[in-house]
Amino acid sequence: MKLHNLHTSPSKKRRRLLGRGDGSGSGGTSGKGHKGQKARSGVTIRPFFEGGQIPFFRRLPKHGFNRPTHKEYRLINVSLLETSFSAGDVIDEALLQKKGLIAKTPKGLKVLGNGELKKALTVKATKFSASAKTKIEAAGGKCEQV
Repeated sequence: MKLHNLHTSPSKKRRRLLGRGDGSGSGGTSGKGHKGQKARSGVTIRPFFEGGQIPFFRRLPKHGFNRPTHKEYRLINVSLLETSFSAGDVIDEALLQKKGLIAKTPKGLKVLGNGELKKALTVKATKFSASAKTKIEAAGGKCEQV
């Protein structure tokens, strides 16, 4: 570090002066080039405008459909219930959210049958897969549909 490298205050960049003669570096056409749409005052060209060519998003084909009555569920497997809870526990959405096993979004809860269950648990959920229901009841637990 040397004395000539020290600055007492932050540098202030001067704004560009336009149309103040050729000697200023941006005189004459004021940095806008010659003629054309972008040389005019008050020009705004909308985003993704491609000069009259059919825009990219209109060249792509339409695809798919979103059903307005579509319901989404937060999914949890029987194997996760086995590892996270002890026998006799009553499991519902609030408890799963508290433990951080499912997200806190307003959707239903569906229990899937992946894995094994050896504990008797009472599970309260919106939906159960057939295999999950048989595994929970075979272990001595209950499935309560909310």
